[in-house]
Amino acid sequence: MTLEIWQFVLIVILELIAVAIITFFIVRKIFANQLKKNPPINEKMIRAMMTQMGRTPSEKQVRAVMKSMEDAK
Repeated sequence: MTLEIWQFVLIVILELIAVAIITFFIVRKIFANQLKKNPPINEKMIRAMMTQMGRTPSEKQVRAVMKSMEDAK
């Protein structure tokens, strides 16, 4: 049983496509789990950070920091 060169190339390309698709789904699942375990920063975290720095944050300050962080993305 011998393979022609074009058959070998076709098999390699199909395997690469299959591996890419499988890798995509695995990485997506891992990324979703990481986001669930370590959520992005929220208003409660900003308030805690400002309180630790010795400031009493107002709602306006918290919203300003949130907006600046969203704009930086």
